[in-house]
Formats: sequence, C-alpha cells, structure tokens
Amino acid sequence: MKSSAVRLFTLSFLLLTLFAVGAYADGVNLFTAGSYAVLAGQTVTNTGPTVLNGDLGLSPGTSITGFPPGTVNGTINQTNGAAAQAQLDLTKAYNKAAGLSATGSLPGIVTNGTTLTPGVYSFTSSAQLNGQLILRGKPGSLFVFQIPSALTTASASSVIFINSLTGKQMTDKNIFWQVGSSATLGTSTAFEGNILALSSITLTTGATIICGSALARNAAVTLDTNVITRCGGTVSAVPEPGTMGLLGSGLVILIGAARRKLRI
Repeated sequence: MKSSAVRLFTLSFLLLTLFAVGAYADGVNLFTAGSYAVLAGQTVTNTGPTVLNGDLGLSPGTSITGFPPGTVNGTINQTNGAAAQAQLDLTKAYNKAAGLSATGSLPGIVTNGTTLTPGVYSFTSSAQLNGQLILRGKPGSLFVFQIPSALTTASASSVIFINSLTGKQMTDKNIFWQVGSSATLGTSTAFEGNILALSSITLTTGATIICGSALARNAAVTLDTNVITRCGGTVSAVPEPGTMGLLGSGLVILIGAARRKLRI
C-alpha cells in the first residue's frame, strides 16, 4: 500500500511538471526587446510631438531623427551593443511567432465588429483592418496574428482587448502581430499589441499603440505625432488551447494509471 502511494505521488509530480513545461512551451517572449517602444534596423524618423513610453533602439542603422520634438520616456540605444542584442531577441520572437501552429484563419480584410477569442490566427497573404477588432479573453491570454505580407489599418480603426471575466476593456501584453513585410497604421488608429515586422513600420498622424510596440527587424520605423506605450516587463508565455488539450489527455491517462496501481 505504501508502494502504491509512492507511485501516485510520483505520477502527480510528473503531471505538475508537464503543466509547468506546457504553460511556457507555446508562448512568445521578447526578452530584451520587450523594453522597447520602438526598435528599427535602418532608421527611425519622427515628425511632431510623438511620445514613446519605453526605450528607443536602432541597429545596425545609424540615423535617429525627430527627438526632439519627440519625447522618449526611456533609454535611447543607437547602434550599440544593447540595440544589437534587442534585434537578436526580436528575430527570435519573430521566428517563434511565425512558427506557432495556427488555431484559426482570417480573411484578408477584417471588418468592423469582428470578435476573436485567444489563439493563433493566420492570414493567406496581407491583412487589412477596417474598423474595430475585439479580442476577448482572460488577462494574459495569448493572441498571435501571422501575416505573410503587409498589415494595414484604415483610418480610425481600433484593436480592443475585453476581459471575458468582467466584460471591461483592458490591455494585454500577449498580443503579437507577426508581419512578413511592412506594417502601416492609418490616421488616428488606436492599436494594441506588439508589431514584429520583417521590414518597416509606419504610424501615420495620430495613430497610437497601447500596451505594445513597433519593432522592425530590417528597415525603418516612421512616426508622426504618435503615442506608443509598451507593457511592463518582458512578455510571458501562455498555454495555447492545443497544449492544454494535450495536458488534459495526459491527466486522464495518469489518473487511470494511478487508480489501477492502487488496486494492486
């Protein structure tokens, strides 16, 4: 009987380990790039009183212009070791986001009022947001959008995260837009999430990013009277539905095995 109890304890410990591993297996982490509101590869150009609540980085390019009149409430890392490391971490996060298994697909044009639950969503080519996109999930839910080509938003479009537990509008740091070419946010767009672009990112007049960032691997970030506020800390991993399903199956198997051993 004592031997059976030991086996049950061992199985329970193994299950907890599987949960701990699974909870972090499918997320996206920006590591050092997570402190940046803006990170570019070639140039950063700003017009007007843009406010960056987070770091500003550039590597391997050498030209940052427009600060002032722009304001950086953080550190400016221009063509130095910190910016180079952030670019390496951005590349890792970009590849991770691009490599996740999709849990759903979206049409090229996302229309006003579209509501999505947590998951990994893929587009066939480019993506265009026309109006309001609502993301509904618990705090810390993971949303990843895989866009092989360009991302654009129409003027006055918005991305809103709604806490499914309270129904209140909140911010969420686990929203990622992996863009295979360039991203352009239209005039007065109210965006949320981290844009990870292979090429360039352009924010037109009055566009904002709440709880997110504009991170361009190879080309420029262009700003015009914008506000970008990153979320605090690096981005943590959150289990996907697929991972939780596998863990649930494992739980059933382990419990069954434990019961059989206890009968022996």
